[in-house]
Amino acid sequence: KENTVDRGRQAYDTWVALVDEYKQSYPELGSELARILEGKDAVEFQSSDFPAVENGYSQATRNSSQDALNAIADKVPTFLGGSADLAHSNMTYIKSEGLQDDEHRLNRNIQFGVREFAMGAILNGMSLHGGLRVYGGTFFVFSDYVKAAVRLSALQGLPVTYVFTHDSIAVGEDGPTHEPIEHLAGLRAIPNLNVYRPADARETQAAWYQAVTSKSTPTALVLTRQNLTVEEGTDFDKVSRGAYVVHETAADFDTILLASGSEVNLAVASAKALESEGYKVRVVSVPSTDVFDAQDQAYKEEVLPNAVRRRVAIEMAASLPWYKYVGLDGAVIGIDTFGASAPAAKIIEEYGFTVENIVETVKGMN
Repeated sequence: KENTVDRGRQAYDTWVALVDEYKQSYPELGSELARILEGKDAVEFQSSDFPAVENGYSQATRNSSQDALNAIADKVPTFLGGSADLAHSNMTYIKSEGLQDDEHRLNRNIQFGVREFAMGAILNGMSLHGGLRVYGGTFFVFSDYVKAAVRLSALQGLPVTYVFTHDSIAVGEDGPTHEPIEHLAGLRAIPNLNVYRPADARETQAAWYQAVTSKSTPTALVLTRQNLTVEEGTDFDKVSRGAYVVHETAADFDTILLASGSEVNLAVASAKALESEGYKVRVVSVPSTDVFDAQDQAYKEEVLPNAVRRRVAIEMAASLPWYKYVGLDGAVIGIDTFGASAPAAKIIEEYGFTVENIVETVKGMN
């Protein structure tokens, strides 16, 4: 027993001496190592490190995500990840580096292969090790394959980031096997998991910022293949509240439209059409129902005042999560069937995600 204790003490003293020598020889890297050993990130990422986003800019949020994660990678050397064989579709590639392999072990692009659950398990192990910020990507419809690992991320309080792209029927010709329907509702039901479906490049940056600064909560980013236009009212800081007002022209509004992701553009366009017919409309962007549900009651009432009962929620996914916001007297324009194979614009129209349908839905309410 004494020999075991002595060996342990000697090994510890040797390690401490080695770390001290490293800090003296490499002050900057030594400072990063010290932060890691204290359970902190090697470098603290700042929101100002993201590239500027202009109103009216049009880009798919999967591309916005790649821009954001590369901005993080440029600043945080312990940030790394990859995809389950879909890096160039999920846009998860760190552009400044090649692939990690036996000869390039310091490269931060990991090829996980076509094995989503294994990817999630590996990410959990890396996060448990400490000192690393990790992410993994796949198509959103394949989130079912990684879900057990996502649940364990949440259960263990591991700040892993999951990047899920091709988020809706807007996938188009690939058809119902590749069009997520129930997946948002399923992920939102997992405790201690923050699910973000950002409306544009600005909200995507904000969602990534919440993910990369999280201490004990994993994040799922649900992203589009199609381009989305940056709305004037989207707000980086307010994404941290889960939902906020993105459009409003009258303080005495009589109608509330709620939407997430790609449907925020549609909601704003619908609000303008309704306003031309005399309605007074507030549009609420809901990038994260999980985060919004965690806000205090005063903020919830501020965003969704109980007195305004004409409410319509718009999301290209299962309608289930939205009734707690619109109530039984509200309406949900969602999808409670499987998708179909058709050009994206055609299928979106057929499923009722048009300004005309939203206007008619509002007109049909008291």
